[in-house]
Amino acid sequence: MELFFYLVPSLILALVLFMAYRLLRRAMQIRRAWNSGLTAEARCLRVYTTTHGGSGDTSVSTTLHHVYEFTARDGRTVRFEEEDGPGTVLEGDFVTVYYAEGATVVATAKAPRRTALAASMIGVLAFLGVVAGFCIAFMITFNQMSDEFGFGFGDDVDDTTNTVVVDGVTMTP
Repeated sequence: MELFFYLVPSLILALVLFMAYRLLRRAMQIRRAWNSGLTAEARCLRVYTTTHGGSGDTSVSTTLHHVYEFTARDGRTVRFEEEDGPGTVLEGDFVTVYYAEGATVVATAKAPRRTALAASMIGVLAFLGVVAGFCIAFMITFNQMSDEFGFGFGDDVDDTTNTVVVDGVTMTP
């Protein structure tokens, strides 16, 4: 039973660490595209939305997606999709994209807002840090409490030879 109290927080912690990795990776890609100094004119090929939620009493959330295509400096045609773009960009519109060259071209149509990107990343990482800290503190507290009361992996719960002293009173389970 106590495996449950270690397994669930460990899974939550793994999910939190994976989310932090993905968010940091994407923020670094956007920052790299902004700092490269390379821009191109891209054409919006497609605009579509995806919706989540709405079953039962939950609210509906809608995400706007844009698909862009541009020609990089080395002549490669690059097509990429970006979420949460401006609602004023429609199919066929031309926008300025910021990109960084490499084995894979990293691009964004979002205008440089370094301070906003940093502030949002700090906020999200702080929240994820609180969740991770809670999971670790929960597992440590559970471990200390299970050691104090004689429960743990491999311990026989029906063992009557253990005694516990509480406020000067010896108790035998």
